[in-house]
Amino acid sequence: MSVNVKEEPVVPNCDVDNTELAVFNGNGESELEDFGTRIDVITERVNQLEQRVVEVEQFYSTKDGAAQTNTSKSNSGGKKVAISQPNTSKCNSAGKAKSKGKHVSSPELMRQFATIIRQITQHKWAWPFMEPVDVKGLGLDDYHKVIEKPMDLGTIKTKMEASEYNNVREIYADVRLVFKNAMKYNEEKEDVYVMAKAVLEKFEERWLTIMPKLVEEEKKQAEEEAQDHANKKLALEAAQADKARDLSNELYEIDLQLERLRETVVQRCRKLSTQEKKGLSAALGRLSPEDLSKALKMVSESNPSFPAGAPEVELDIDVQTDVTLWRLKVFVQEALKAANKSSGGTNAQNNNNAGEINKNNAKRRREISDAINKASIKRAKKA
Repeated sequence: MSVNVKEEPVVPNCDVDNTELAVFNGNGESELEDFGTRIDVITERVNQLEQRVVEVEQFYSTKDGAAQTNTSKSNSGGKKVAISQPNTSKCNSAGKAKSKGKHVSSPELMRQFATIIRQITQHKWAWPFMEPVDVKGLGLDDYHKVIEKPMDLGTIKTKMEASEYNNVREIYADVRLVFKNAMKYNEEKEDVYVMAKAVLEKFEERWLTIMPKLVEEEKKQAEEEAQDHANKKLALEAAQADKARDLSNELYEIDLQLERLRETVVQRCRKLSTQEKKGLSAALGRLSPEDLSKALKMVSESNPSFPAGAPEVELDIDVQTDVTLWRLKVFVQEALKAANKSSGGTNAQNNNNAGEINKNNAKRRREISDAINKASIKRAKKA
């Protein structure tokens, strides 16, 4: 990138005294304190906004915005922030947390199923299954080795009365378990096996009568849960969008405050002299390509029509605002200082290398001279 500056570079210097930024009219010290206070206020506000920005970023970087807590993302200060999201788990009407994927049967369906249970318990062959198996009294030493989960109709009835079941499928599973246990432990030819099989068949027949209603109810509840989940997700996303919009507005306001503060500082400082502008022009030409791009970007910030990214640009120092000139002057000073420090270290290394080379050359010259002298002496003796 090449830059043509509309100023004669007669002054090859752009040193900026730090005190120049503090040259105010009137009581400079008190005004500096006022500016310092205003900067502190803005800094504190930025720190407060920082965590809120991280929370919004964390929400949108998490799949579906559903993570309850995630501290993987750090803010610019290196701190990890725990982000807590609202709990969207659904509870049943009794206030108990519903198990994941479990359908909660309606009271009407539970009453219908209770009627089926009463009919089964009144079956003429249901009496062996009304109480827990008397393992000790019947001498069934291997019963618990064969049957992993004992169950009986009396226990099921007690659990139903205590509302320990959430849905009829849970009760259905326990009722089948009663008869399956009996059929598993007893041989097919034994009476208990035959009775269990007969009662189970009757129970399955009754079960089929409520299946259509159960399926319809489960489908409806699944749709309601899906809609509820979607509504909560939309509400959460809307809340995050509102937060992001508020943050954007607040950050924009802070940018305006900083810009006004910067303009105020520059207005209270003296204007750059013609000589300083010439020095600034010359100094811009000594910047590295990277620093020159940054300087041109500063110009484009106050002058959007300035083609900062063009291969070749023409910069007219005289038409730049005081704010831009002071920003350029401070930036150029710091950039050249950094470049001088870097080149100084390189020059020192080069000087050391050159000194070492000179030392080696002098040593070599002495060796050659000694060799010549020795040769001369030998020839003289021979003569």
